[in-house]
Amino acid sequence: MVNGFTGVLAQTETSGAGPKKPSIASERKKRKAIRKEAKEQRSKERAERKAIKAYHKRLQTKTVRKRMKRNRAKAQRVNENKREFFLKRWFTRKTKKA
Repeated sequence: MVNGFTGVLAQTETSGAGPKKPSIASERKKRKAIRKEAKEQRSKERAERKAIKAYHKRLQTKTVRKRMKRNRAKAQRVNENKREFFLKRWFTRKTKKA
């Protein structure tokens, strides 16, 4: 022990024992795996929603299913700002205004 020095080295003098930087290829592989898992999760959720919808539809009677189909078509037409078929417009009963 010379002048209180016990032989301890500073951290800067150690030889590369710290964590290594991840390589670009490994980072790319990780991101790709994460994207793949997310895609699989979305597809599973989509399939589950479709199955729930089919189950709900199967519970309905035939007349209700027809009414649901008509209402869905009408809603799509309204959302697309399209008018009703011209023959339907011409021959529907009009209410008389007072």
